[in-house]
Amino acid sequence: MTVFTALTLPNGAVIPNRLAKAAMEENMADKDHAPSEALIRLYRTWAEGGAGLMITGNVMIDHRAMTGPGGVVLESERFGERFRTWAQAARSHGGQVWMQINHPGRQMPAALKQDTIAPSEVAMDLGNFSKQFVPPRAMTEADIAEVKARFVRTAVLAERFGFTGVQIHAAHGYLLSQFLSPITNKRTDQWGGALENRARLLLDVVREVRAAVGARFAVAVKINSADFQRGGFSTDDAKRVIALLNSLGVDLIELSGGSYEAPAMHGQARDGRTLAREAYFLEFAKDISSVAQMPVMVTGGVRRLPVAEQVLDSGIDMVGMGTALAIDPNLPKAWRAGIASAPVLRPITWKNKVLASIGYMAMVKHQLRRLSLGKLSNPNVAPALALLEQQLDTQVRNWRYRRWVRSLAG
Repeated sequence: MTVFTALTLPNGAVIPNRLAKAAMEENMADKDHAPSEALIRLYRTWAEGGAGLMITGNVMIDHRAMTGPGGVVLESERFGERFRTWAQAARSHGGQVWMQINHPGRQMPAALKQDTIAPSEVAMDLGNFSKQFVPPRAMTEADIAEVKARFVRTAVLAERFGFTGVQIHAAHGYLLSQFLSPITNKRTDQWGGALENRARLLLDVVREVRAAVGARFAVAVKINSADFQRGGFSTDDAKRVIALLNSLGVDLIELSGGSYEAPAMHGQARDGRTLAREAYFLEFAKDISSVAQMPVMVTGGVRRLPVAEQVLDSGIDMVGMGTALAIDPNLPKAWRAGIASAPVLRPITWKNKVLASIGYMAMVKHQLRRLSLGKLSNPNVAPALALLEQQLDTQVRNWRYRRWVRSLAG
């Protein structure tokens, strides 16, 4: 088996190769928070590059609950043609495209000035950055029921508009991940306490989405291999949750890790000399995948073909790449042609881990903006410059978002 071997999913659908463009938060919605021309151009570029699967950045199930300004929202049929155009662009070279659907819970920027909900009233702990987020209120039964319904509604719309699957985001400290973690879930009702209770919302969402979409429409789940916080969601917890998901018709599990408070999803400084440094969730994945009855995908740091091959040789089914494809969208095509490309960003040496994580995301978004404009990437962009650019863009988009929400309410 090679990275260019097709993968048949449990539902019978086929992914043409084992290389996936993992989700990255693009923040490129248009004024209506629908897919913009720039976003559509970006996905057409990735399609041309040869990835077998593209997973979109966060698509929000509720316009009041955003991971950041400029995010795409899908909660009605109003802008269906723009979503259809996005799906068609991503599928234009034979790959699959799955919409990642998400709710941020407490990880919603305070600058958006929206009510913030979470399993429990546990505020973000980011040191000097904590004020960037509003302490949440604990969700009521009505809130939980609405969130479930919204996940289902967005999945149904994604299928209607031409996407070939959805990925339910239950990682990186967002809402479903908050329910899974004992750090953020202090509830004493049926949604808290024992892991089976903490996993109940995720399991309900998966079950109801699977029942509402077609048999050949993929339903995937992204879950943390661990939170990397003392007392948080552990690798053993991940194995137990996946065992619970085995019977629910899940077509693929993506394993990642971390949250805003412990940003392991961006990795640490890596010099590329060892498998562990490059595919930095692989050791967790090999353990966790032993209980999975569905294909498993690992995302995190892969940028070289020999490493991608080692991931597959270890028993993992799909290799997810984010930063590497933000730098070189043609990487799969290059590898198929025998070119040993290994794209990498300029390293960040900042000691503050939260600030370094924010800087890293800004550098990735700098690449995405360039690709969306039809330009070549710039992996040597200075982290400070990318962060300044991102802060200015965020301020403008925060203002636009607040004005947009007011227009909806008025």
